[in-house]
Amino acid sequence: MAGSSREAVIDYEFLRGLQNETIVKELCVASAIASETFRFKPPYKMADHGSTENGIYWIDGHIEHRELHIVLNEAVAGFAHFYDNGVTKCTFLAGMTGRPIHNLEDVNFPPPDSFNHDR
Repeated sequence: MAGSSREAVIDYEFLRGLQNETIVKELCVASAIASETFRFKPPYKMADHGSTENGIYWIDGHIEHRELHIVLNEAVAGFAHFYDNGVTKCTFLAGMTGRPIHNLEDVNFPPPDSFNHDR
């Protein structure tokens, strides 16, 4: 990934819904020049639960979940190439955008836990 303004990394955090489906709760689009994060309300009522891994809870969010597809596609409209980490996430996002999402694992991008976040 060369880091051009035409490339973006898309990532999301999710919880599991009533049918064990993926419910996107937080979406981030980051490029060399900017990043945006969107938090989505739950799509339906369910007992509050969360993730100790990502700190997100079912009741979190301020954007209607039904807007996820629109928000995602508007956020990536100006970019030509997209990346995420892992086959499952790339496949999910490709289905939502109708565009190829390149797997960072395939381009030998260092894993996120290898970055120094103390700078």
